[in-house]
Amino acid sequence: MLVVNGHLRAPRQRTGEASMAATGQQGTQHDEWDAAEGATGQRVRVLVYSDHVEVREAVSLSLGRRVAKDLPEIELVPVATAAAVVSAVEAGGVDLLVLDGETGKVGGLGLCRQLKDEIYRCPPVVVLVGRPQDAWLAAWSHAEGVISRPIDPVVVQDTVARVLRGALVDG
Repeated sequence: MLVVNGHLRAPRQRTGEASMAATGQQGTQHDEWDAAEGATGQRVRVLVYSDHVEVREAVSLSLGRRVAKDLPEIELVPVATAAAVVSAVEAGGVDLLVLDGETGKVGGLGLCRQLKDEIYRCPPVVVLVGRPQDAWLAAWSHAEGVISRPIDPVVVQDTVARVLRGALVDG
């Protein structure tokens, strides 16, 4: 059960789940995008860095399972420390970073600049900034994308999709 605006609600079933539950069928769940595109099982790993769990959750919920029909599913890697970001990037296997520029101690903008300067073939980065006027800081940090607060799910999906498309073409 979910609490939505103070009311208890049952979670929505994805397309096909209700009929499968009613008939007792079991199997792999797919949505209409999987059927349209022919699910390949390919995933992109997106690391989300913020010292505030609320920001990590907002970004994660905004991204969902897939940001666009033509892109693979997303595997989220939420982290709360700069050391965890550096370790994950150095280990490899991360396709995109979403860094919170408002994070205390080591902000996402400075961390982005450090990663871009120090790590060969650093994954693309999207930074979250406090206001639209801070977009110049994203340019200074060498980020490929910028999202200003408040976090708008449509802007998050569009920005991440644009950056991922560029990375997949270049990669």
